[in-house]
Amino acid sequence: MAIEKAVLAESATPLNPENTQRPQPGKRRKAMTAPRSQAQKAVAWRKAIITVVLVLVVLALLAVTIYFVKVLIDSKYFFCTKSVKFIPLALTCNGQADCIDAEDEQQCVTNQTVRTLFPVRLVSNDSVLQVHVAGTGWTTVCADGWTAAHSQLACKKLGYTTNPSSTSVPVPDLPSYLISTFSAVTSSSPLSANLTAVKRQTCSTNAVVSLSCSDCGNSAVKDRIVGGVDAMIDEWPWQVSLQYNGQHTCGGSLLSESWVVTAAHCFTSDRLLTRWRVVSGQTSVVSLGGSYVDKIIVNGQYDPTSSDYDITLIHLTNPITVGVSQRPICLPPYNLNLQNGAPLVVTGWGYTKEDGHVSNTLQKADITLIDSDTCSSAMVYSTMITPRMLCAGFLTGNVDACQGDSGGPLTYLTEYWQLAGVVSWGVGCARPGRPGVYSNVTSMLNWIYTTMEKNS
Repeated sequence: MAIEKAVLAESATPLNPENTQRPQPGKRRKAMTAPRSQAQKAVAWRKAIITVVLVLVVLALLAVTIYFVKVLIDSKYFFCTKSVKFIPLALTCNGQADCIDAEDEQQCVTNQTVRTLFPVRLVSNDSVLQVHVAGTGWTTVCADGWTAAHSQLACKKLGYTTNPSSTSVPVPDLPSYLISTFSAVTSSSPLSANLTAVKRQTCSTNAVVSLSCSDCGNSAVKDRIVGGVDAMIDEWPWQVSLQYNGQHTCGGSLLSESWVVTAAHCFTSDRLLTRWRVVSGQTSVVSLGGSYVDKIIVNGQYDPTSSDYDITLIHLTNPITVGVSQRPICLPPYNLNLQNGAPLVVTGWGYTKEDGHVSNTLQKADITLIDSDTCSSAMVYSTMITPRMLCAGFLTGNVDACQGDSGGPLTYLTEYWQLAGVVSWGVGCARPGRPGVYSNVTSMLNWIYTTMEKNS
C-alpha cells in the first residue's frame, strides 16, 4: 500500500511543468516585431529630411530677420559699447560726446587746410619733374645722377608707393617755360626723406626727368548722366560708388590703391566713418562688399554756401588690388590748360533725367569744356564761378551730370586718362544755359599732394 501511494504521488506531477517563478518587477520580455518594409524606411527618411529642412528654413529666416533688424537699427542708431546704449546717428560726430570716452566722436570725417607749398610737382603732358628750391623757385630736375631710388622717393612724396618709374626727356624738346632754371639731385642715392636738389645752369646729360608714379589712366576705351549711355566698369575702372549705410550716395575716383577723391559736399551730414564703404570694380550699383575707410579728409577751406574748394580725399583701410576693373586715374599736370570745347567724359550712376531715378548701370556722356569767361558771364553763372571751378556740358542742355554723380570723375584723354574735374554742382539737370560745374583738380593739386603725403 505504501508503494501505491508513492506512484500516485509521482503521477500527480506534470511532465512539462510551467515556470512557477514569480515575475520580477520591471522586467518584461521584448515583444517580437516584424522587420520594416522598404516603403516604411523611405517614409521615415522623408520625415527626417523634412524635419531637418524645416529647422534650417526657420534658422535662415531667423538669421535674415536679425540681419534686417540690425541694418534697420544701424541706419538710425549708433551703439555705445561702453555705455551699452543706442544714440541717434545724428548725435555722432557733432563735436559733443554722447557716449562714455566719446567713442561717438572718434571715427569721424576730418577737415584739413593746407597753407604750405608742396615742393614737388609734375608739369606738362610729359610729366616733367620740378622741385622747389629755396630762394630760386621752381626748377626742372636734370636726369644727371637720377636713379630708381630717387624715383621711389619722389613718388612717395607725391603719395604713391608702388610702380615708380622714370624716363628722360631731351632739353631741346621742352617748352620754353621749363628750361629757364634747372636743378640736380645731390647724390646717387637719397639718404633722407626729402628730395634734395641744387640749382644748375644746364644739365650735363642735356635731359630732364619724366616721372611716372603709378600705372594709371589705362582703360578699355582709347562718354547724373543725362543724355548718356550705358558703360562698363572696365572702360572707366577708376569709378567707384561711395555708399552710406549700403546706399549709393556719391561717386568717386581711385587715385591709387589706397586713395579716392570725391566731393566735400557728400559729407555735410553723414560724417561717421564706420558707415561708409567704397565699392569698386562694379558696373552696377551693388551694396554688398566694398572697402572700409579709415580716413575721410575734407578740404578745410570748403564753403558749403558757394561750393568753393569742393573736394575730399578718402583713405581705404586696405588697398584695392589693381586689375582690369579697378585701376587709378592719373592726376593732371599742374599746367593742364584745357581750351574751350576740349572733349571730356563724365561718368556715374546719376539720374537719367531731372527728378528721375538713379541708374542701376554705370552711365557715360561726352561733353565739352566751357571756358571760364563764358561760364562766369551774366547769362550763365555770373560771379558764382571761382578759380577752383570749371564748367562743362552744353549751353543748349540735353547732357549733364545730376545729383547721383556728385564727386564722380570728369576725365580728359591725352596718352592716358587724366582727372580734370570732380562733379560738384549745377542748377537742375541738363537745362539750357546751366551747364554742370566741377571742382577744378589742377587748381587743388597742392592740397591733394600735401594731404596724401601727410596721411599715408
